[in-house]
Amino acid sequence: MRLAKEGIREMILATAVLGAAAVGLGILHWALAVPPIVVWIWAISFFRDPRREAAIGEDEMCAPADGTVTEVTRLDHHPEIGGPAVRVGIFLSIFNVHANRAPCDVRVRSVERRPGTFLDARHPESGGRNEANTLVCDAAGRFDGPVVIRQVAGKIARRIICHAHAGSVLKRGERFGMIKFGSRTELIVPAEGNHVTVKLGDKVKAGLHTVVRRDVPAAASEDNRDNHESSEPRATTSPA
Repeated sequence: MRLAKEGIREMILATAVLGAAAVGLGILHWALAVPPIVVWIWAISFFRDPRREAAIGEDEMCAPADGTVTEVTRLDHHPEIGGPAVRVGIFLSIFNVHANRAPCDVRVRSVERRPGTFLDARHPESGGRNEANTLVCDAAGRFDGPVVIRQVAGKIARRIICHAHAGSVLKRGERFGMIKFGSRTELIVPAEGNHVTVKLGDKVKAGLHTVVRRDVPAAASEDNRDNHESSEPRATTSPA
């Protein structure tokens, strides 16, 4: 199991403290050593960092985080998007992988850290009030307009890590940071031309599951079908 380097300090501390507790309690009775060992296994597994290969279409955005979809909201106007937008909120429990990944190929325009409160990440106001780190990106490829990724601290999570900076180029599914312990990640995209493919309660995995699909105009679909039909070989009848 590959582990995230961002958790080295916490893993060393957990090993030292819980290891000492397990040994000390185990001297009294072997069964007393079990709880510290279980907590140690959880603490180490929290920082698991699996390798993932995005296997979705060019017209799709993958989830930027593992977790449960707790919000799909249409916004009349979003300042970074510059118009109507859709926000998808993903809640990361303490049992999820906490690495954040780029939803599509992007160039980071800006990264802004905002101090704030530490409401439970499932709270509807957590995105607007909690400490957060916002990446405003220019999408590449088939997507138009900016894409916003927001890392939001939760009630337990107090440390947001982001390795990206203004000018960074990220490929779809590329890892750019993490939030330690329970938290929330938001993906905000232009409402026009994009279709959200998830609903409340859906479980998603970063880099693997599609959350947004680019809408293909009906006229474009008709043209593509006509072009495809015109390119197909036609049967001919030879004279007898």
